[in-house]
Parts: sequence; C-alpha cells; structure tokens
Amino acid sequence: MAARPLAELIDDCIAPALAAQGFAGRAIVALWPEIVGERLAARSRPLKIDWPRRRPAPGEPAEPATMVVRVEGAFALEMQQLGPLVVERVNTHLGWRAVGKLVLKQGPVAAPVAARPMPKLDGEEAARVEAQVACVADEGLREALARLGRAVALNAKARAPDTAS
Repeated sequence: MAARPLAELIDDCIAPALAAQGFAGRAIVALWPEIVGERLAARSRPLKIDWPRRRPAPGEPAEPATMVVRVEGAFALEMQQLGPLVVERVNTHLGWRAVGKLVLKQGPVAAPVAARPMPKLDGEEAARVEAQVACVADEGLREALARLGRAVALNAKARAPDTAS
C-alpha cells in the first residue's frame, strides 16, 4: 500500500465536524495578516467560508469550501492572480485542504482597529505589583500575573472617584 498524505485521510473524518462548528472560518479571520502577509491583509478581508451543502458518501473525498474575500477595487485583479497562493496559505495554516477556491467581492476594506496603548501606573503602584509577584518562580507566569496586577490596579484607579476636587 502506497503512503498517502495525512490531509487526504483526515478530510473525510473532520470536514463535517469543522463545517458544522465554523471553526476554520474564525481561525482565518483572526489570523488573516499572519496567513497572507501584511501587504495582502491591508487590502483584503475574509468574509466567510461557504461549505458544500452535500455531505460526501462514505469513501468519497469531501469537497473543499469556497472562501469569500472582500478586496479593494483596484487590488482585485492582483488578488485574483494571487488566489492560488492565498488558498495554499490558508490550507497550510489549517493543516488540511479546507478551501478549494476564492470568490472576490469588491468593496472598501476597513482599516484594522489599532490597539489602544496601555496606560502606565505610577512608580509606587508598579513597584507594589512587582513585589507581589516576585516570589513566583516561573518567569512566564510571573509576567502574566504582573500584567494582570497592573490591569487590576489601573481599573481600580479609573473607577475611584476623583478625590482631588
């Protein structure tokens, strides 16, 4: 028996479950810049994944989905040329042949929402948070707890009534 790629074997098993849950669509939307690169992500947004309505018969390979992508008008021709590369990158990211083709919809692409800069704590409060987590041995856990402590302190500070007036 010849060796077969794992993607061929799992298509039949997991395609219905992923289609029912919409799992692949959420992963693609959230990680679009990482999947296609900053240049493509700046001019396009994934809208949805249309899964085939018909479930394959046992032993029959599952049909791949169609991915609908919004692109800026002038960029549509370039995105059409890059379509096979985008499909390959999406499928590589997902680890199986989920998407078979792209459908492009022209229209404005909203700029990604920039993250707000985190306000800073004053030196005394920051030192108090650092002192509280200093005994944690694991560096990653210590830093996560320090971020949480700073966020809690900032939230408490923002909710406190202004006593200066």
